Amino acid sequence: MSSRTGLHVAVIKGGRSAERQVSLVSGRECAAALRRVGYKVSEVDAGNDLPKKLIQLSPDIIFNALHGRYGEDGCVQGLFEWLELPYTHSGVQASALAMNKDSAKKIFTAENLPVAKSFCTSSELAFSAHLMEPPYVIKPINEGSSVGVHLVMQNDDFSLSEKDFPDQVLVEKFIPGKELTTTIMDDRPLGVTDIITDKWYDYESKYNFGASKHIVPANIPKEIYDACEDFALRAHTALGCKGISRVDFRWDDSLGIDGLFLLEINTQPGMTPTS
Repeated sequence: MSSRTGLHVAVIKGGRSAERQVSLVSGRECAAALRRVGYKVSEVDAGNDLPKKLIQLSPDIIFNALHGRYGEDGCVQGLFEWLELPYTHSGVQASALAMNKDSAKKIFTAENLPVAKSFCTSSELAFSAHLMEPPYVIKPINEGSSVGVHLVMQNDDFSLSEKDFPDQVLVEKFIPGKELTTTIMDDRPLGVTDIITDKWYDYESKYNFGASKHIVPANIPKEIYDACEDFALRAHTALGCKGISRVDFRWDDSLGIDGLFLLEINTQPGMTPTS
């Protein structure tokens, strides 16, 4: 198909974060979709020569399909700004804030958005003793796709070493119940999805076929549905996000509206066949 738009889109994918493989799939799927509607597309695996490749390609716009550190935390956005190339998704500041779970939660708290009790500490301390009554979660501050998340369900559940984690981690109260998510596009919510898994929504549940089931729209009370959309848009706006984002929630239905908690916001959601 010839280009109906005249625009040359560079789809940036891969990169060097722990989410490299997910990004390669997202990039492949997005590039195929862009070609189907008539764009000229170049796929670029982001390595150390990314600046050189972008200068050589000189695209009209960049579709950023990177996930995780370097691609979702403001780093590569700064490169795009330096090269004066327009790009999709959020800018430098919003990306950096959203990727750092501790910083984002402080802003959400200031905006009176409901978040689970948490604090930032060292991996050494987090794995030396229970700093919170189980169940709780220990997670890297700046990773996505549930990479490195460790769920502590009982007093002696320390199966991982701090060597598996970065220096700083987030210790967060585990919220039982439903996994809900809301996408924001062009400053409007697109509805609420209920994600059903046999366990919790970890990396395998996200990206293995048949490991999770997505109910759209979520079959939940209208009060909860409306709250998810409201909180998601407020979180998106509070961080200064643009384009598209996905906001994740946990809902303890035994507590009604008081059981709904905003977990995090993803400025470059996965676009794989299972996500």
